[in-house]
Amino acid sequence: MKDQIPLLGMETEYGIIREDLEDSDPVEESMKLLKSCPQKSVLGKWAYAQENSHQDMRGFEVQSLAQDEEEDAFCAEDRKRPYSYLEMKCDRVLVNGSRFYNDHTHPEYTTPECNSLFSLVAHDVAGERIVAESTRIRNQELGEKAVQVFKNNTDYSGHSYGTHDNYLVPRDIPFDILVKGLVPFMVTRQLYAGAGKVGSENPKTNQFKGLQLAQRSDFIENILSIETMTKRPIINTRDEPHAKRSQYRRLHLIMGDANMSAYATALKVGTTKLVLNLIASGVPFPDIELENPVEAVLEVSQEKSRNAILKRKSGESITALEIQEIYLDAVEQNFSQTNKEWTWIIQEWRRTLHELKHNPEKLSGRIDWAIKEKLFSEFMESENLNWDDPILQSLDLEYHNLDPDRGLYRGLEQENEVFSLLTEKEISRAIEFPPEGTRAKIRGDAVSKESEKIKSIHWTGIEFNNGNVIDLTGIISQEDLEKVHIAR
Repeated sequence: MKDQIPLLGMETEYGIIREDLEDSDPVEESMKLLKSCPQKSVLGKWAYAQENSHQDMRGFEVQSLAQDEEEDAFCAEDRKRPYSYLEMKCDRVLVNGSRFYNDHTHPEYTTPECNSLFSLVAHDVAGERIVAESTRIRNQELGEKAVQVFKNNTDYSGHSYGTHDNYLVPRDIPFDILVKGLVPFMVTRQLYAGAGKVGSENPKTNQFKGLQLAQRSDFIENILSIETMTKRPIINTRDEPHAKRSQYRRLHLIMGDANMSAYATALKVGTTKLVLNLIASGVPFPDIELENPVEAVLEVSQEKSRNAILKRKSGESITALEIQEIYLDAVEQNFSQTNKEWTWIIQEWRRTLHELKHNPEKLSGRIDWAIKEKLFSEFMESENLNWDDPILQSLDLEYHNLDPDRGLYRGLEQENEVFSLLTEKEISRAIEFPPEGTRAKIRGDAVSKESEKIKSIHWTGIEFNNGNVIDLTGIISQEDLEKVHIAR
């Protein structure tokens, strides 16, 4: 069966702190971190006019967003700072086709568009390495390790920041069909995609003691919403395709966690891509609509058995694992012999669900929440602690620290205690080069060879100082790439 999801991408907002100052400015710290980025890049030329966050997939344009008020508040504060807007954004397009910029209080790394799962995972890890190296250089300037950066989704002070997985999907899939098919999957995907979280910040469940499956689950309030900073949804409805609008949507999923495990990232994105292909193909599978998907998100995340019992719209009960097995069975029946990548996803999806059911301890080298569970449980036993001890939240944060000397996941990597999906050669290549066969190749090559000639740049185009424009809107595949004549 043909792959109908041609491009993938990841956006990661990193947490940042300045440990040597009691009251530091995260906007300024993010800006200075970005200035320390050693990668060759085009700086301050991002074409913001090309963006429109108010267009909704449901067929209308929203006049105002809750985040607009936050943006206005940020701008009011920004005017007090001795920097221009563009200087504070410090927006960089890197030689590997990625974007690295200051998203208000967070440095954000966005991978280039990728046409394969393993390419995307490599570029996501490449982003970690670039952010970590920028942090090292910044601390070198300060003369101490004052700046610490975290790949996670909460600061344990009520704030959540996102890790968004993106998929280019055919626009001819009716939106209601897309939602109906995807929501039960997204609610239960956290069984293996969750990064794990000590305790809860949700007002309804803030008495929860233990390890949740996922960090973003505390902050999901709606099934559908165009918002990203408040009223966060299971399915975000922002309609910015970054491609031909008549042909594609960009499905922008904001409820995922920041995974330190590349294996977990691969499983998260790979299974989602196959489910989207299943929906796009029109293959019928059992109706598993949930009675209350938003409540179910927390139920799945906080169920200590790791297999929450959920209520369907039909009135029947179903477990989170059973939902995942229904999707897997349908995918396996239709896609198992298609290609090596899909075969790997199906094999690892099956293995993971089996181990969740029979031997969950075997997940402790592959899945973030399972790694945390083993690590923290051993620590609690040795120190005679309970889950409500505040030191465990500190350990949770340190798990995601990019500093190789402090980060708990980094330490486990160095000791070969976690599964290595990628080689150092694959990661190094993703740091230096854009993915082949994608429009990101044109963007990365332009940054590499002609950065001084670029007037503005965006996901869908490059404008040069001489007036020439490269339109990337219709470039989706290698075939499209080969047809492009670039004259500048």
